[in-house]
Amino acid sequence: MSKTPAETGEERLIAKYFAPIANHPGALRLSDDAAMLTPPPGCDIVLTKDAIVGGVHFFPEEPADAIARKALRVNLSDLAAKGAAPAGFLLALALPEHVTDSWLESFAKGLGADADAYACPLLGGDTVKTPGPLMVSITAFGFVPQGGMVHRHGAKPGERIIVTGTVGDAALGLRLRNDADAGRRWNLDNKSREHLLDRYLLPQPRSVLAKLVQAHASAAMDVSDGLAGDLAKLCRTSGVTAQIDVARVPLSDAARTALAAEPALIETLLGGGDDYEIVCTVPAAQSDAFIAAAQAAGVAATDIGGAMAGEGFPRFIGADGKPLRLRKTSFSHF
Repeated sequence: MSKTPAETGEERLIAKYFAPIANHPGALRLSDDAAMLTPPPGCDIVLTKDAIVGGVHFFPEEPADAIARKALRVNLSDLAAKGAAPAGFLLALALPEHVTDSWLESFAKGLGADADAYACPLLGGDTVKTPGPLMVSITAFGFVPQGGMVHRHGAKPGERIIVTGTVGDAALGLRLRNDADAGRRWNLDNKSREHLLDRYLLPQPRSVLAKLVQAHASAAMDVSDGLAGDLAKLCRTSGVTAQIDVARVPLSDAARTALAAEPALIETLLGGGDDYEIVCTVPAAQSDAFIAAAQAAGVAATDIGGAMAGEGFPRFIGADGKPLRLRKTSFSHF
């Protein structure tokens, strides 16, 4: 009688930690080489992919469940900015030798919790070993009414520029992680410190606003590399420019306290990245309704300026009425 081939280490890992959270029928309990995803009638599938790497996008010592959540949430942020509802994701996980069972258990628990919270189930993926740092790569899928995906292009002169939430918190949180004395210099209390650190550790994708973006925005993208640089990308793709009133850019109380203590931080706030908010253009006649609907959904939205005919980098106008000279406007890997 022939023996059943022994289960590989990778198969055991998948069966123990990831198959239990892959509860979508199309995931096939992660027992096949591929998964299945059927869009509802009249819908397009929107795809996005982001990877996060230890030592680049997160500190290796951060909790495993938080790393998992961040990896999924940065992708959900992209879907929300396209007006798409989450539908599922594929996971590629490159694990260093030192990763333990308890780390994997925590990672899978955090991933499963967010997959349930955002209705974005695990569909499949791959797990490999690496001699380098930990890497988590996610490909996320969303559904949007056919032809309804909101692009970067589409902004028109005269439209209002709206940004959700607050910007700059995560960049300040990263500065706090790298500079133990920054909190004292910025006169931050413990609550403010924790707010900034949490905003860096755990993004808040604006998935609840996907339908609103799809219905009203002419152009949109998520703010991942800094408001100034990402808005410039949107404007460049749309063939317009913009003027932003810096005093209207939404900041948290913690960020305002830090800025008051160190005014040069304005450049970090506008260009530091990791905000994972949505910046979009909306016809002027619809901007008030957009802001009110966002607030009704529990997300602040702020009109910060307008799109204009022309080309060139958006002008960020300070309180003195003069354009700010921003030396660094965006995070970039290269």
